[in-house]
Amino acid sequence: MLVLSRQKDQTIMIGDTIEITIVDIRGDKVRLGITAPSYIPVHRKEVYEAIQRENRQATQIELEDITGTPSEAKPDKPGTGKKCE
Repeated sequence: MLVLSRQKDQTIMIGDTIEITIVDIRGDKVRLGITAPSYIPVHRKEVYEAIQRENRQATQIELEDITGTPSEAKPDKPGTGKKCE
């Protein structure tokens, strides 16, 4: 981890496109301004972790949860109306 000291209104650059500016310092809180391209998502860590949890849960959804059909049921053979065996 790189640790930098900055004062109010000073900026840190990450690569060529991300700027982090110290906007305000009050007691034990620091307000940061972040300028980044729109294709780079910027979230507080707790929000990022919640998004990751939701994404993992979404990949675990069973076919039945989506279609209402038990996942053991085999689909019809196309054009026959008969179950696959």
